[in-house]
Amino acid sequence: MKEKILEIIDHFEQIDEQFATQEVINNPELMKKIAQERSRLEPLVLKGKEYLEVVQQFEDTEEILNDGDSDLIQLAKEELADLDSLKNKIKEKLKVLLLPRNPNDDKSTIMEIRAGTGGEEAALFAADLYRMYSHYAERTNLSISILDANETGIGGMKSIIFSLNGAGAYGLLKFESGVHRVQRVPKTEASGRLHTSAATVAVLPEAEEADIDIRDEDLKIDTFRASGAGGQHVNKTESAIRITHLPTGVVVTCQDEKSQHKNRTAAMKVLRSRLLAFEEERLAKERAETRRSLVSTGDRSAKIRTYNFPQNRMTDHRINYTSYDLENLLNGELTSLIEQLQLAEQQEQLTGMKL
Repeated sequence: MKEKILEIIDHFEQIDEQFATQEVINNPELMKKIAQERSRLEPLVLKGKEYLEVVQQFEDTEEILNDGDSDLIQLAKEELADLDSLKNKIKEKLKVLLLPRNPNDDKSTIMEIRAGTGGEEAALFAADLYRMYSHYAERTNLSISILDANETGIGGMKSIIFSLNGAGAYGLLKFESGVHRVQRVPKTEASGRLHTSAATVAVLPEAEEADIDIRDEDLKIDTFRASGAGGQHVNKTESAIRITHLPTGVVVTCQDEKSQHKNRTAAMKVLRSRLLAFEEERLAKERAETRRSLVSTGDRSAKIRTYNFPQNRMTDHRINYTSYDLENLLNGELTSLIEQLQLAEQQEQLTGMKL
């Protein structure tokens, strides 16, 4: 542990030295990248220095045991017990900070919500999920932008694709991928019977152009007239875009903007992110020896959560987490839930970690 921390502190100091070089000063992108790396390492370095100080105090106190003074030896033994306890507490925190980080966690994210089984009630639930994530974005200072939406007549959504921009957005929301099930009496149900419906959520790290190489000849681009709300532009100009990536068959449609150029830009953003997720899923399948995570975000067909309105209950089935505060959760109070999911992921990683 001690050697590992010294290594990281040395790397951190080298990063600080890079900020003064002309290569970094003249390259804003490189400066941004280095600043992000420094920001990521800083908590680890601070905690590491604290650990090294305690280790040094422990070693200095141990030397007193060789002194002939019995009173000093007794005091040293008591201090050693306290220092050993403190050293172990800091070490546990360091283990978490040393866990390998998914490089995608720092990225912005693109989310897709689609109504599943349940007809109009499923579309209403999909709209509820979108509002939940919108409120969470406000609470965490993430900016939200709708890329494509397919609404129903009574306020539901057959599907919606949107981006959440901000450092660490994907790391916060990656656990949301999967099937979300709702149990409630629908507004559309005259007899008042309890109904079960579902919506699927996909969370993709927003890919940059450098992440995925897309050739123009691999794309088939179609334009068509948008449908839905949008005023005079709708159904009068071919502003909507459909892009098909021929090698993979991935299709992206975007019609939320009034400009064909803006829709194309948004569609390419979604396409890059889907292809990045597609490639990572392929690599994960090849690495068969890597066991599936407890809170895996790869399987979009897995039922991950149930929202039970009569009992005011939300249950996340992956970690057996239950909350009886459904109203606040749907209003974007997701911090406690996300922290529990992150903790579960950390605990699983720790079981296979050797320091």
